[in-house]
Amino acid sequence: MAMFRVFFTAPVWDHVLVLVAGVILAPGKRTVSAALRVMGLGSEAGFARYHHVLSEARWSSRAVAQKLLAMILAAFLPSGPVVVGMDDTIERRWGPKIAARGIYRDPVRSTHGHFVKASGLRWLSLMVTVQIPFIRRRWALPFLTILAPSQRWSTERGRRHKKLTDWARQAVLQTKRWLANRAIVIVADSSFAALELIASVRQHVCFVTAVRRAFWSPPNFSMSRKNSDMVEIPAALLQRLTETLCYAA
Repeated sequence: MAMFRVFFTAPVWDHVLVLVAGVILAPGKRTVSAALRVMGLGSEAGFARYHHVLSEARWSSRAVAQKLLAMILAAFLPSGPVVVGMDDTIERRWGPKIAARGIYRDPVRSTHGHFVKASGLRWLSLMVTVQIPFIRRRWALPFLTILAPSQRWSTERGRRHKKLTDWARQAVLQTKRWLANRAIVIVADSSFAALELIASVRQHVCFVTAVRRAFWSPPNFSMSRKNSDMVEIPAALLQRLTETLCYAA
């Protein structure tokens, strides 16, 4: 933790150490209150100061993320291409002070024929995939997490709403600026299969994603009724997809 000391003032740093230790040890939900309880500070008179570390204290989360990414790469991937996974997740939170929450499709409980809504905060996470020596599978280690507020939150505050793909574009370009001398491969699911997003980052990174069915139909190898309704993708759109799906910088 000593490498992160320069990003915080002395009073805030003392509280950061307590919160980090508490979050590691806390069972269940990793909240500030749970971290304080596991550290024996559940009845601390000045407990609000620990909440202020995340809400009011002045420190740069981007600077911390850049340092964390550099440490991960120095330890596990000092050279070669960097594979970064990108995904969004919904944190189910309620309450009058959770203003940025929205209603989204639940990716776990929903199916192709059944739509399930989920209320909460939407987070975008970037994770660098590395091979840890004593583990057979590759691990995805998160280094940057961004809150994507709902459209209602933006409208109430008179701000331009940023879609998930807008936040993804900024996150990818920010990562490339941090790793200007490394080749980067971004891997994402079909939620990020937007031509505008791919076109805006393809000159900087290699972007690998699943093309949505609206863009691509498999070849019709069968004469069955199920496959006979497939429409052949236009040649112009196919050429555009081929040019924008993956570009090796």
